[in-house]
Amino acid sequence: MELIFFGAGLLLGLILWFWQWRQVRYALQTLLEPYAARPFKSSPWHRLQTLLSQQLQEQERCRQQMLRSQRILEYAPIAYLEVDEANCVVCCNAAARSLFGFRSPEGRLFLELVRSYELDCLIEEVRQAQTITEQEWLYAYLTPTGQTKRKPLRARGLFLEEGHVGVFIEDCEEVVRLRDERDRWAADVAHELKTPLTSLRLVTETLQQRVPQSLRDWVDRLLEEIIRLSLLVQELLELNRLSHTPADGLERHPLDLVQLIETAWQSLAPLAATKDIHHEYTGPEQFPYCGNESQLLRLLVNLYDNAIKHGPGGGQVLTRLRSDREGGYLCLEVIDTGSGFPPKDLPYVFERFYRAQVRRQRFVIPTDHEGRLLPVGSGSGLGLAIARQIVECHGGYIEAANHPDYGGAWLRIYLPLTFTIAP
Repeated sequence: MELIFFGAGLLLGLILWFWQWRQVRYALQTLLEPYAARPFKSSPWHRLQTLLSQQLQEQERCRQQMLRSQRILEYAPIAYLEVDEANCVVCCNAAARSLFGFRSPEGRLFLELVRSYELDCLIEEVRQAQTITEQEWLYAYLTPTGQTKRKPLRARGLFLEEGHVGVFIEDCEEVVRLRDERDRWAADVAHELKTPLTSLRLVTETLQQRVPQSLRDWVDRLLEEIIRLSLLVQELLELNRLSHTPADGLERHPLDLVQLIETAWQSLAPLAATKDIHHEYTGPEQFPYCGNESQLLRLLVNLYDNAIKHGPGGGQVLTRLRSDREGGYLCLEVIDTGSGFPPKDLPYVFERFYRAQVRRQRFVIPTDHEGRLLPVGSGSGLGLAIARQIVECHGGYIEAANHPDYGGAWLRIYLPLTFTIAP
């Protein structure tokens, strides 16, 4: 009887084992279905062992790649730091530790290590917008001797997973120093050239009345080039003066922007008439403002001069003036109907001496079919640079784009409304 119970139990155990084995095999086959395309011809157990081996190899490869990326990031010449959703520092490389004087920042609150309101705002903006954001600012820090110094920085933040934000920070101190040296050198050269160019102009004007008629065209051409160089020197000196004029130190007087727009256009009306270019103004009849009249007039003349030079014959120049009370700025737009800025040149149109699609032939004197000298017209590349400096001296900013409807250059000037005068 005991043997019968033993055999029945053994049989039941074998049945249960076989049923469990079938269940495990079915579950294993279901698990391996996504890998059915792979050339496995062995049993599911062998296939599972092969896949586990491949997975371990993949994990090792990922680990090696992560270590390589961390090593590259650690020795990168640009500072990098990463913060989590609580703004605690997760990691930072050697350049960041050197820039901010870190030792063991991991796990500490970001504002405890870097007292920078601008960088904190950048991180929050990136986290909310979840887009790449850039910003430049002056970072104030204390030296070992207790002195407060400022360092120009440029940061680019990018959104990572789980609320983390990575920030690349570039020290622009060397760039700013080189730019200041370039501007100072240009101003010094312009100052030294001013006196000899004035002497050359006086001598040329004297010769203009004494040379034979056959040589008069050559002297006229020489005088034109001297005048052009004198204007370039004057613009360089003006640009250097504006760059050292703070917004709070600007001399301001009450004026009417609408009347200033009309005055600027009338000064260039003869040049516009030669190309049959017309002007159209849209905005209020009067717009009282407190600013530097001569500088704002120079700003408008530069913009209109560019619009007329690059506008087509029979074209139009549009000026629009409006106030954005919510943004706190007035907006002055100048639009032409020309071909606009080349897209690749848009980021550089306000740089000094930058001219789009420059094609010049040196030492070639152009003449017409009768051999007479033709006038040469070429900008110095300082017009828009001076325009931007004038706007910044007034506490505003300027933007350049191509108008979506007219296709021509679209320059937008924003000036703070805090200097408007109630009519």
